[in-house]
Parts: sequence; C-alpha cells; structure tokens
Amino acid sequence: MRHTEGTHATRRNVLALGTAAAAAPWLGAAPAQAADVRPGEFDELGITELRGLMTRGRLDAERLTRHYLERIERIDPLLHAVIEVNPDALREARRLDASGRPRGPLHGMPVLLKDLVETADRMHTTAGSLALEGLRPARDATVAARLRAAGAVILGKTNLSEWAGGLSLTHHAGWSARGGQTRNPYKLDRSPNESSSGTGVAVAANLCVAGIGTETNGSIIDPSSANCVVGVKPTVGLVGRGGVIPGVPSQDSVGPMARTVRDAAIMLGTLVGVDGRDPATAASRGRFHRDYTRFLDVDGLRGARIGVPRTVYYGYSDHADEIAERAIGVLRAAGAVIVDPADIPTAEQLEDLPGSMVVQAYEFKRALNTYLAGAGGEHPRDLAELIAFNRAHADRELRYVRQDGLETVQGLDFSEREYREALATNRRLSRAEGIDAVLRRHRLDALVMPTSGPPAKIDLIRGDTYGGGASTPAALAGYPAVSVPAGFAFGLPVGLTFMGTAWSEPVLLRLAYAYERASGVRRVPTYRGADVGF
Repeated sequence: MRHTEGTHATRRNVLALGTAAAAAPWLGAAPAQAADVRPGEFDELGITELRGLMTRGRLDAERLTRHYLERIERIDPLLHAVIEVNPDALREARRLDASGRPRGPLHGMPVLLKDLVETADRMHTTAGSLALEGLRPARDATVAARLRAAGAVILGKTNLSEWAGGLSLTHHAGWSARGGQTRNPYKLDRSPNESSSGTGVAVAANLCVAGIGTETNGSIIDPSSANCVVGVKPTVGLVGRGGVIPGVPSQDSVGPMARTVRDAAIMLGTLVGVDGRDPATAASRGRFHRDYTRFLDVDGLRGARIGVPRTVYYGYSDHADEIAERAIGVLRAAGAVIVDPADIPTAEQLEDLPGSMVVQAYEFKRALNTYLAGAGGEHPRDLAELIAFNRAHADRELRYVRQDGLETVQGLDFSEREYREALATNRRLSRAEGIDAVLRRHRLDALVMPTSGPPAKIDLIRGDTYGGGASTPAALAGYPAVSVPAGFAFGLPVGLTFMGTAWSEPVLLRLAYAYERASGVRRVPTYRGADVGF
C-alpha cells in the first residue's frame, strides 16, 4: 500500500487510474509549461543530460518530478518496485526551482531510496515490515540528508526483500508484507534478485533518475545484474550508515544504483564522507572523493591488469559464463591485460565458512535490537517481540514465507569471544589471504567475474532458486565491487562484476566505465508477461 497526500491508495486503485494518473491528488494540477512533455521524453537520460536541459531552460525540477511520479503511477502496478511515494515530492521540487540557483550536482534529480533509509518527512521507514508501518523518523539518515544537500528530490521508498532478506532462510527476492512481490521488468515472472530489489527495478524501468540500495552480501550488485543497471557496493566505511536500518554492520554498505556508470559515480560523490553516527567512516578520511567522475576514462582499460578468478565464481551457470567470456573479449580488445586464471586462494573456504554464520547472527541480533529499542513510535522493541508480532499477523506477514531466518538468529547465542575470533578469520581469509593475495601475486588492478546467473522464476511458495554469484569475497572483506550490464540470456540480464581492494572505487569505476562504453549492453525493459499475476 502506497501512502499519498491525505489518502491511502491501494495498488488496485492505482491500476484503475491507468493513464489518468495526472488526476492523482498528490500530483496536483499540471502546470502549463509541462504541456509539451512527450511520452518517454526523459527515459534513459542521465544526470548530466538532464542537468544540461535545466541549464538551458528546457526543464525544471517540478516538471521532471511530475514525469517520474506519472511513470510510477502508470507502470509500477506491474512491478511493485515503489513501496511509497513522497507526498511532498512536488513541493520539494518547486522549492528547488524557486531557489534561483543550483544547490548541487543532483539539483532537481528525483531519486528513490530503499525502505531501510530513514527520512524525516511524511513517509514511513519499515524494512518492508508491517511491524514498523507507523515509523516516521524525526531525522534524515545521513545519506538522505546528503542527497537533499546535493539538490536531489526524494521521490519515495522502494520495496525490498523484507528485513533485507533476513526474514527467511529461503530466497524470496523482492517480497515484503508491506510492498508485495517486486517483479523483474524484463520478464515479469522472473526474480528481481535481492534485497535492493525495488531500487534495481525502479532504476531499470525509468521510475527515477537513480536510486539508493544497501548491501550486506550481494544486495546491490545482484539486483543490478538482474535488472540491467549499474550498482556500486562501496568499501565499508566510505558511505555513512547513520539512520539506516542495520543488518550486519561489519559488512553493511550503502551505495548508488543507476543506469550508467557516470550517474553512479556522480551519486557516489554526494554520499561519501565521515558520518558522526557511523564510526566506521572515520577510516575514510583522506580516502574519499567528492567527484568520482574525474576518474572516468573511455580509454581506461588500456594497460589495466585484470584477473579472472575461475574457481567458484565461474562454472555455476553456462549462460553467465558465455556472457562473461564475451565481456573478457571486450576487455582484451580495449587494451586490458587479462590474467586467466587468477584465482582467489581462499575462494572455496569463503563460500562455506562457519564463521560467516557466527558473525551474521551475532551482529544482526544486536544491531536490530539496538535499533528497535531506540526507534520512536509503537512497534516491537526487540527481535523477540518482532517474531511475536509476525506470528500474530501471520495471515499477512507469513502468508508465503516462514520467519525461520529471524527465529534462527534469535535462537543462536554466541559469545563475544566466538564472534571476534570468527570475524578475524573471515577478514583474514577474505582480505590478506584472499582478494589482496591474488591482486598482489599477479599485480592486478581488479578481478572480473559474472555477477550472477540469469534471474530465476519467482516462486512465492518454495522460494526463488539461487545458483551462485560473485558477492561473497567483497562482502566478507568489506571491499568494493561494481556490477555493470554485460549481456542477456533469452532476454534476461546478466551483469559483470569488477572487484578490488579497499578504497579502490576510483579504479573500479574507471574500468567499469570503459567497459560500459565499449560494450553498449544496456537496453530498456520489455515488460514481457504482463498477464502474469500473483
């Protein structure tokens, strides 16, 4: 259910509006200057192009915001990507237009935030859960505040795998009790991948200029791959997490999802910096950049040394392998030196690491209990109360999924010593003996591998099939990764991941940008299977 100004509009009501979306109360009366907006006029345009139109007086923030609100009203009933629109979005846009000068690099750009990011407005912040449906924070999350300071219009919140995938042990990608099932815009019966599902879908479907996702293990790069968009999973500590509902703090990161590497780089530059609410960001002093576009170079692959980690990260999907092999050919043709194989020495250990469960259970329980205890309003105050709430509302919360993820975490009780030993092992195997070891041995700039296989069919009863991916090494290490569109298998997107050492975002963005320009893979969604319903 999407909150609107003065009313609640169900998805059935929204669908009934069809192309009459301009009559929606939160859209208001269309201004005269918007009458010449052509359908699809702004689709696939990036931040630089849109800002250029504004500079030349052909576009303003209100007109652009209205465009995206109308697209959400018209298209999102097929996708369930947007869990809630901001009833004050047009008011924010008008305020920017009235300011008389650009506020920052995102001036007038409508963006969507994953429903883990707190905003101090009339929207909720719920992690997709009915238990937090009334939660309206008094303060913006750090990333939301930085986006506003850069001139962005906060357009709304996106759907996600409930509790960022922590609700269930099976994969119900893009399903939440509050938002329903998010669908892949390239084929509506296919998974959007998790857990930043709604952001990936919304960006792909041109429901916003760009969006914000969060990642613990694959939650930005996997949905970026499945939806043919660019996703940046930053080094842990590069982007502040203050005011973001936590998952596993030693692995959590917040990052941009966009249709192009340039837009992702612009977004990243507005998000970085030391955050007084996130101690991990102290390590980013002297390592972050306000403008990552200066590292983008169409010839950026020439002379770059790129490794191919065959063990574990290839071989799980013939389709992904075929697309990755073509991508490697593009990299080589663009002047990169390909080192193949360049295996991560600890790859097999990382995929079946007992310490991973220890760290995730220990951190998730404590971080969530702390968050719930401190959040204002009437809602469960800890994990035990949340589990009880879900049981009491099982007809909606547990209609398709079990909460065995939450219950397992609640039942595990590791000591601080066990946790610290497990964390140290995870980091040693993923960092010094893992990613850093292979980069050092072969003098590599980055590793490259398919992000994941083509998206599987949605299965609300048994859960989606998950067949492998590239996220684990960077997740455990807290290192960066960038996924960029690489190809299609039977019309289903597959991404390519560039992975590197800590704080190597400038290098990864340079390589990803040059590859994007050389390959030209991005294409608009087809919305196949529009007759499929749940």
